[in-house]
Amino acid sequence: MNSNSTEKIPVLVAGALGKMGSEVIKAVLASKEYRLVAAIDNSPSQQGVDVGIALGLKEQNIVVTSDLEGSLCAASQEVRDDGVGKGAVLVDFTHPKVVYEHTRAAIAYGVHPVIGTTGLSSSQLNELIIFAEKASVGCAVIPNFSVGMVLLQQAAAAAASFYDFAELTESHHNQKADAPSGTCIKTAEIIEELGKKFNLLQVEESETISGCRGGLRESGLRIHSVRLPGIVAQQQVMFGSAGETYLLSHNTIDRSAYMPGVLLTIKKVRYLETLVYGLEKLI
Repeated sequence: MNSNSTEKIPVLVAGALGKMGSEVIKAVLASKEYRLVAAIDNSPSQQGVDVGIALGLKEQNIVVTSDLEGSLCAASQEVRDDGVGKGAVLVDFTHPKVVYEHTRAAIAYGVHPVIGTTGLSSSQLNELIIFAEKASVGCAVIPNFSVGMVLLQQAAAAAASFYDFAELTESHHNQKADAPSGTCIKTAEIIEELGKKFNLLQVEESETISGCRGGLRESGLRIHSVRLPGIVAQQQVMFGSAGETYLLSHNTIDRSAYMPGVLLTIKKVRYLETLVYGLEKLI
């Protein structure tokens, strides 16, 4: 490595050819503060292909590989994490079935994970918190990288003090594997920090079609999920009281909206010694 390369933050991207992963790679390549060191993706036809060529960009001298552990090992050896602000960063936008193993592997190799993949269970998240603390490796699990979404969540938390009835709706493209979205679950958790119960029954309800009233949380909040092509990501929180409704809404039009949050998290995760959950903890 030359001296110029060591000044830049080394970044590995898992899910490199996916919708979000490809945006991350483009953002990293366009920045002067970061450098791409690995492009990890399981697409059989793209193994060994230069990631720049695979994404319709110029050649980058980094080939697509499915070898996550080999990439983590190489990054940990090339860029040692010898203290605060050091080490490589793995950005993961893959699949709920593999994200837990990916995160553990990154921590084990001393590579800081930035996890955008949703679907981690509460028990998995708790296990990762313990593992990251023992290893003193900063880790960030971010259900949504949009600053606008953080503002919506803060507004929802404030509104929850004044309303006893609320329901959440999240809409995504029909290639999203998990429901409800991690962002919507995080929003519900933030509202629930108030410690109150919502939506106390006014009548005895029944469903003629099972599930039409949405998923019911312990707090009484209900979450509804929509999956349709043509949607990137949308979320609404609706509060109701006598004579009025209060609607908070966020609509992602393009995935580039997430990139400032991704780049900020890459920079800040190397200064952590444990796991943080949610972008609001970093901004």
